[in-house]
Amino acid sequence: MDNYVVSARKYRPVTFRSVVGQEALTTTLKNAISGNKLAHAYLFCGPRGVGKTTCARIFAKTINCLNPTPEHEACNQCESCVAFDEQRSYNIHELDAASNNSVDDIRSLIDQVRIPPQIGKYKVYIIDEVHMLSTSAFNSFLKTLEEPPAHAIFILATTEKHKIIPTILSRCQVYDFNRISVADMVNHLQYVAQEENVTAEPEALNIIAQKADGGMRDALSIFDQTVSYTAGNVTYKSVIENLNVLDFEYYFKLTDAILAGSVIKCLLILNDILNRGFEGQYVISGITSHFRDLLVCKDPITAKLFEVGASIREKYVVTAKQCSNAFLYKAIEMANDCDLNYRMSKNKRLLLELTLIKLCQLSENPEDPKNEAEKKNELKPVTPSEKIYSKAKINPVQISGTVSEPKPEIKPLSVTPGEKKKSVVTTIAGLGVSLSSLTEENPEKPVEKSISLQAEPRQSNRLFTEEELQKAWQEFAENLVEEKLLRNTMMLYKPKMLGNTVFEVEVNTEINKNYLDDYGNVILAYLRESLQNDDIVMTIKISEATVVKKPLTSREIFDELVHKNPSLQKLSDEFDLELS
Repeated sequence: MDNYVVSARKYRPVTFRSVVGQEALTTTLKNAISGNKLAHAYLFCGPRGVGKTTCARIFAKTINCLNPTPEHEACNQCESCVAFDEQRSYNIHELDAASNNSVDDIRSLIDQVRIPPQIGKYKVYIIDEVHMLSTSAFNSFLKTLEEPPAHAIFILATTEKHKIIPTILSRCQVYDFNRISVADMVNHLQYVAQEENVTAEPEALNIIAQKADGGMRDALSIFDQTVSYTAGNVTYKSVIENLNVLDFEYYFKLTDAILAGSVIKCLLILNDILNRGFEGQYVISGITSHFRDLLVCKDPITAKLFEVGASIREKYVVTAKQCSNAFLYKAIEMANDCDLNYRMSKNKRLLLELTLIKLCQLSENPEDPKNEAEKKNELKPVTPSEKIYSKAKINPVQISGTVSEPKPEIKPLSVTPGEKKKSVVTTIAGLGVSLSSLTEENPEKPVEKSISLQAEPRQSNRLFTEEELQKAWQEFAENLVEEKLLRNTMMLYKPKMLGNTVFEVEVNTEINKNYLDDYGNVILAYLRESLQNDDIVMTIKISEATVVKKPLTSREIFDELVHKNPSLQKLSDEFDLELS
């Protein structure tokens, strides 16, 4: 039986013209050969499988060719070319720096450099994976690399340019190889398929090219694997099965369900995908890329950024017409946020389902009067900072900044001319605080960002003492049940009056300050209602002297540990442990 040769070796380029996706570099090298302007040292760098070592061999073969063609290519007929093809050339030496990275190996190479070539003009030394050389080997190579004999040319190849010391880089002409585009890889794979008498669908080759991630060697390896799996009939279905790639149809089904606002369909499709063995991280990243592809397909100018087959492209164009730009922008943002938070989530599947639910809500028309009643009862996404306190009966409000600044002028939510003002109001129980400006927003119309908690106007603000302030402060802390860290912080640090309505809380750590900042609006709302004064302002600062000189108390140390690992609080509660 004949020895089988993989496509990556069998169809390895032997001329500059056959190199795929590196036209700029090959043209530069050919011009250097034609103009007889050869440097003594070259550095080829770039990702794996893009043609660095191949171009080095072609370059070495061409400059030693005795009868080059008018296109400045090797003739493949002279003694030098034949010797190179038969791997018996004494003028071209290849060194693997991964296994020959010591000073002794470089010294042996330097001794060989002094010997002139027997046939041809140059002795070419190709050092692959040159970044693997040790620092001592690099230093011993410097002088020879800078001033080699006239007949010696060095070609260094590496995938990690940043590991090459600057003194080496300054002595070489640096050529950066690019990742091969999907279109170029598809064209080359079609050529290989024709040569191998393999039938291949364009969509299948496109999937292989995308999976290769810019490396032609990887693309050819995947192609060989797929040909073995399909017995010479490469189809789209066989490729996605062999490579475990999620079918585009699932993304289109999800998009249709999202546009229809059908949460049930989305959850069922997601369940089907997960049951097929796909990881959730892969699914959400695929959804993000899918919405991005829909966005670029909406305009013919940006459609060239989407590299797929003709049939799949048509599906994307049709689906893109059904999606608005605002929907796609928000969908990409939400899917990307889910992708970023996936690893940190403890319930990963729930995170995916919540993201799909939010995406379904995006498809609803905010101006449709039929949905107005439903929107008033719509459950808003809950932020991690929101808690429910059983005794205090307080709904914490997510705040966007600290409350350490002086109280700004209270203004109602401004509405641009022609905008219908909505009257949905959420009130903190027992406090009379309006949150209408926080619970609703219109993303399509500009609103002023100076939105603040607006208390019901009083006829007169009552003056209060520091003792009354500290008493109301302690009452709020004692009513906290679930948020124990906040309760401990408020019990540990007492407020001090700075003026008639301004008080200050001085804490020891940044963690304590953050807790008070996060719930500052809720605390102020309670204090303003309890003390009958709407002008109360809270400032928080960290005591510099305490931070530097005073060590943390046992309670503060425990709070920091609980912040890093909430399970410690559960352990303390179960065994009824208390700090001494």
